[in-house]
Amino acid sequence: MDVISRKTITVTVNGESYEREVDARRLLIHFLRDDLDLTGSHIGCDTGNCGACSVLLDGVLVKSCMLLAIQADAAKIETVEGLAENGELTALQQAFSDHHGLQCGYCTPGMLMSATALLRSNEHPNEEEIRRAIQGNICRCTGYVNIVTAIKAAAE
Repeated sequence: MDVISRKTITVTVNGESYEREVDARRLLIHFLRDDLDLTGSHIGCDTGNCGACSVLLDGVLVKSCMLLAIQADAAKIETVEGLAENGELTALQQAFSDHHGLQCGYCTPGMLMSATALLRSNEHPNEEEIRRAIQGNICRCTGYVNIVTAIKAAAE
């Protein structure tokens, strides 16, 4: 019989503390989506290539399909659901809407998290810095031009 070890973890997600027992091999993306019902982060590739599952873990951009939930024990996680402030879109979210930085929307949560990480470390990035920051995110719809424009607009 295959015995799956379980561990109790405590995480703070978008400012709210959670304590859950999880399988030791449960991926962080599945923990966020299935255990905490935070479905904004998307599962795109399960290989770390597409970036749709990107979140901030203790302020660092990570791909949640590449981490085990137990690796996030005692961490602070920010997901796309935590970006809006008092029900209001952030300047970045509004810029994505205003500048058509999304089409199907599948990559948008990961793009927003990557752009958030960038803008926190560099308030006024140039186009090259923006493109470098989102290079870990694949968008099959937009061609990236409007995404880059939106991030530039949010930085202004």
